[in-house]
Amino acid sequence: MIRASIGNQSYWCEWTEFSAKTIEDIEIQLSSTSGNTLYRPQYVWNLTSEYCRIILRRYSRGDSILELAQYFPGLLDAWELSNKLAAEVCAAHNLKTCRDWIFNLSDLNHYNWCFWLVGLALALEIPDDQWQRLLDLIDAEGEDVLLDRVIASRQPGRRIGSQLLHKKPYGRLLSAIDASKERQADLLREFVDHWYPELARKGKNELWWYLYGDPEKHPLEMGSYFGRWCIEAVAAVKALGLDDSQCLGHEHYPGDLLRPEGPTTHPYREEVEKPNTKSWIKRIFGG
Repeated sequence: MIRASIGNQSYWCEWTEFSAKTIEDIEIQLSSTSGNTLYRPQYVWNLTSEYCRIILRRYSRGDSILELAQYFPGLLDAWELSNKLAAEVCAAHNLKTCRDWIFNLSDLNHYNWCFWLVGLALALEIPDDQWQRLLDLIDAEGEDVLLDRVIASRQPGRRIGSQLLHKKPYGRLLSAIDASKERQADLLREFVDHWYPELARKGKNELWWYLYGDPEKHPLEMGSYFGRWCIEAVAAVKALGLDDSQCLGHEHYPGDLLRPEGPTTHPYREEVEKPNTKSWIKRIFGG
């Protein structure tokens, strides 16, 4: 069954296959010498992003949770290679950065990205060597009280930061963690309810994925949408034992990540969208 609240079977199959083909094509391209060495770090980073997309697209489509961890090694390989290439290019050309993102937690895009990967890594229980590689890539120990506390569940002795870098919406999640057991379920639900609207930012601070699936600004047929999943809530539940019973079935809460053997936590929905008679890919490339 489809877990996402929008998109029919045709959509999720088409764009999951698109992610798989994109990964294959980039891997092949990377085996040859690039003609644009300045762009190569960002090109490799795009591969890292595509690995994350295919995990979330397969989750949205309703695929087995047990199959999702297979993409972590490739994701980590790509991130490590992107860092290596960026350092080489920056050193050779005396540049401050060679990628589009600001790679520190004070940037909401990077914070959100790191939290997602930590949540997926915890929920999917990736092996210890992959977990350590992920932490080495994230770095930033002691910078954010919330992310540090979540990570510390699998990295005992981690130094915990004293500040919360992004109070909106993450102050609600921190409040749920700090609340009494009796209040945690309700406060976690409040965080999930407010998670998407309170991530709204303007201009250059807007999250790269935020408008995907918006019917007016970035409609579903463009294919970028991979679901709107509050993985940060799953991370806190897995790490700190919060009660997520009030979140089950919420359109943004990927509760199946914590229940790989099922049954699904998502409501059944009829397939009401009409399949595209001609896909966006075909309209662009012909056929």
